[in-house]
Amino acid sequence: MSALMLAIASTALSIYAYGNSDRNIKAEAAIVLGAAVWGEEPSPVFRERINHAINLYKNGQVNTIIFTGGVGETNEPAEAIVGKRYAIARQVKPADILIETTSHTTHQNLKNALSVASTDKLTKFLIVSDPLHLKRAVLMARDLGMDAYPSPTPTTRYRSVRAQMEFLMRETYFYFVYLVFKI
Repeated sequence: MSALMLAIASTALSIYAYGNSDRNIKAEAAIVLGAAVWGEEPSPVFRERINHAINLYKNGQVNTIIFTGGVGETNEPAEAIVGKRYAIARQVKPADILIETTSHTTHQNLKNALSVASTDKLTKFLIVSDPLHLKRAVLMARDLGMDAYPSPTPTTRYRSVRAQMEFLMRETYFYFVYLVFKI
């Protein structure tokens, strides 16, 4: 039992550390992992991911932004479309934005983004998400054969200790599930 607890604790610690280290890498594209939309607007979590990708773009760390995410609620637009509109309104050139609008999971976000990117022969990526989500997301991307690196949002909406602990517990669970079942 103590070996299991040690494994869980060390994995949780590695997830926390992984998402909180800045690597300042340049890539061809930023892949923004989808998150909820509220009507026509990005949710606060998604907005912070989009803002981070826009900053990477404006600072010259990426030349292209790939927005991912399908329709959550039937009367809402796809997450990727909301992300694209938001970025265009903040002076990102439409020609520098790619989207995929059918995914519903992190793995689907990445797999579909890779398909979209291959059309433009893009091969090096920054994965944009909340810090605690990145270890699993980058592992998935690399398992898909992507040259991928984490780019954590510096303005994550998960600020409180309670919110971070809940997210960390969730991510630790899903990290183990992914390691074992590759799902």
